[in-house]
Amino acid sequence: MALKLIISAFPEGGTVPTLHTCEGADVMPALEWSGEPAETKSFALIVDDPDAPAGTWNHCLLYDLPASVHSLPQGFKPGQIGESGTNDFGKRGYGGPCPPKGHGPHRYFFKLLALDVASLGLRAGARRADLDRALRNHVLEHAQYMGRYERR
Repeated sequence: MALKLIISAFPEGGTVPTLHTCEGADVMPALEWSGEPAETKSFALIVDDPDAPAGTWNHCLLYDLPASVHSLPQGFKPGQIGESGTNDFGKRGYGGPCPPKGHGPHRYFFKLLALDVASLGLRAGARRADLDRALRNHVLEHAQYMGRYERR
């Protein structure tokens, strides 16, 4: 069975509800996953926007999520479980879609990675480059879910 990520707040490829954006409450949607390889020891989650004007914008970096965890609740906050990196808004945790007005819809990729280590050995607040380095040679499988959002 392949690793599968589900976000019940919107369909795959659909519009991210305003609740989960900077124009709403800016809370992370609930996530659920299943089908990870048997040797999975932890998970990492990256949420990013490759359509940002200055290059890929990181909205959420989570790592060291225990292999026993298969969901995150809506509104998940740093410190509840695992470690949170620093996103490109300069804060830990989730920062919702907030594309510049008039730039058309942006794509937001929620990427879940099954890892072969229980901890990546990163401090809380790590940046994306540090996370990418730590992930090298540890990803067993990944799943992705995409939503779109446009500010008017």
